[in-house]
Order: sequence, then structure tokens, then C-alpha cells
Amino acid sequence: MNLTYTGIELRRVARDYVSMFFVAVLPAFMYLVFGASMAWADQPIGNGNSAMYTMISMAAYGAVTATVGVGGMAAVERMQGWGRQLGLTPMSDAQYVLIKASVAFLIAIIPITLIYVLGYFTGSKGSGIAWLGSALIVVLGAAVFSLYGLLAGLLFRTEAAVGAASGSLVIFAFLGNIFFPLSGTMLTIAQFTPLYGLVALARYPLTEGLLISTTGPATETQELWIPLLNLVAWAVIFAVLAFLMVRRGRSRQ
Repeated sequence: MNLTYTGIELRRVARDYVSMFFVAVLPAFMYLVFGASMAWADQPIGNGNSAMYTMISMAAYGAVTATVGVGGMAAVERMQGWGRQLGLTPMSDAQYVLIKASVAFLIAIIPITLIYVLGYFTGSKGSGIAWLGSALIVVLGAAVFSLYGLLAGLLFRTEAAVGAASGSLVIFAFLGNIFFPLSGTMLTIAQFTPLYGLVALARYPLTEGLLISTTGPATETQELWIPLLNLVAWAVIFAVLAFLMVRRGRSRQ
């Protein structure tokens, strides 16, 4: 892997202060407002407390925002001719993909680290397994959504489209049980939305499957296979659609 080019890509993404605000600062602020500062922050949940529940949710949202942006811009770059420029260098397509994946992974770590550090110092409590397990699931699961960004870039071929894809994550977050605990029919609907599987899996080391409700103590549990199937299914959907878009683009050339 070309470490020099990887470093250039990281600096380029990090210098986009507007994007970094939405990737790291905004989710951290939302954690402080809706997690650490709430009266119920110390309420026990599974292997930790309510503040940690919110912390994991906001870290997942920030990490996904990061990977969608990187994946989308990779597609736009290729469509706008940057791929032909790289074709004049010794860098292969596989190396390019690996570099972009590495950049997405490293950028996703930024909001996770920031929010988890804030959580540690502002009352988020949980077992060691809950801390480590949730962080690993967030960073690995967020990689799936680089495919969503890639799909948006391939479909619309503009930076504005990639921004819209990142913005659509707000809707997915509300529908996916990230910003507010859902119940009843809305929770049933949530289980079919893209972000539900990732955040439910990330919370699993903390909640052990407990479904949190705003109407009273958590009494229902959810089997692990439900969020796992959701994440795998959406990964397949995004991958297949992206593949079809790539093939369509090549057929037009």
C-alpha cells in the first residue's frame, strides 16, 4: 500500500472542516446533550448505564457519516477522471481501493475515539467487554456504509449527491432507533432500515439484547440474529447495486 498517498488522502479529508464537524463534533455534542447531561444518564442498562447507551449510538452515527463520505467521494473521483490520472502511475485498482478503505477506517476512528473519551470522563459506565466490543463493532460495521456512499457517487456522480447521501443518514438514524428509543410498530419498521442492524449490534455488548423503552423499564429482549441479519442484508444490497452501477458505467464507455 502507498503510505504517501494514504497520508495525502488523510490530510485532504481532515482539512475539510465542514465534513469533520458533522463527522465528529456534532455527534459528540449530541452525546453531551442527550446522553451525559440527562437526569437518567446514570440509570443502569445491562452491563452499563444510559449514558453509555447514548454514547454508542452517537459514535455509530459519526462513524457511518465518515465512511459514507469517503466512499462517495471515491466514486465521484473515478467518474470525474481521477482514475485515468492514477492509471498513469504504478498504482493498481486494488491498491486504490485498499487506500480508500484504509482512509475510511481511520477517519471513522476519529468520532469513535472522541465520543468514547468524552463518555469516559462524563459518566458513561460499562464493563470492559461493553467498551471494547461496542467500539470494534462500530468501526467494522461502519465500513458497510462506505458501499452506500459509493453507490450514491456512482448513481449521481456529483459531490452534492454524496452530501445528500450523508444527510439522508439523519433520516435513517431516526428510523433506525439511534436518536430515540422506538417501540411498537415503529420498532418493527426500524428493523428493516439500514442503520438498525449496526447500532443494535454495537449496543449488544452493553444491553445483551434488552430493548430500551421510554415508557418503563426494559423487559423485552431481542435475539442477536435479527440485527446481524439486517446488517448482512444491507451490505449485500449495497454491494450488488454498486456492482450493477459500475457495470453500467463501463458499458457506456
